[in-house]
Amino acid sequence: MKIKILHLYPREMNLYADHGNVLTLKKRCEWRNIEAEVIHYEPGDKIPDDIDIIFGGGGQDSGQGKIENDLIKISPQLKQLINDGTPALVICGIYQLFGKYFETSEHKRIQGADILNITTVAGPERLIGNIVLNTPEFGEVVGYENHSGLTKLGPDTTAFGTVVKGYGNNGNDLTEGTVYKNCIGTYLHGPILPKNPRIADFLIAKALERKKQSKKLARLNDMVEQRAHSVAVSRPQ
Repeated sequence: MKIKILHLYPREMNLYADHGNVLTLKKRCEWRNIEAEVIHYEPGDKIPDDIDIIFGGGGQDSGQGKIENDLIKISPQLKQLINDGTPALVICGIYQLFGKYFETSEHKRIQGADILNITTVAGPERLIGNIVLNTPEFGEVVGYENHSGLTKLGPDTTAFGTVVKGYGNNGNDLTEGTVYKNCIGTYLHGPILPKNPRIADFLIAKALERKKQSKKLARLNDMVEQRAHSVAVSRPQ
């Protein structure tokens, strides 16, 4: 078995250790004797037809501006993949740009891919710190957030989780992230997957299911990951 992981814009959108999520997916595949190939996508590249997992990380406003035109160009292909059930994890900057738009502090509107029913406007302060969520799919989820964007969910849009500690999408409504089909959008850096391995395994399992190679994933010894999770939960915001 082989899984292809598409890493969107790793040069411009790779702040706060987000690359660790790709490494986690790759290793958790390899530990189960599943070959994992990471395809780094930069502006102007071609996206292969047989992508199994999509990942995109965070970046500065300037980085988002640099990828705007290319992301709009490839958005129909990405949207088709997501609508077909391709699992995806998009964080912070790419999370914002998978929505309808991101408006910067200078009131410049960066158009998004319009895959997620969200809009984001830069706020006056950064929302920074450790964050804990309750999620219906994965239970307790931990991470670290650092964003000025204030994200609002559109009507009938499902949040990724409810904030227990931290700020989340906007610091007001206790929502964090969003989920659409098998795509998870979130502000959680950290990176998120090493401390929340159930999310990583969800992405891998959905990828195999979509390839008609569905099987129960072999259990891994996640003692270190669980310890990291517990320590993160105990930290002050």
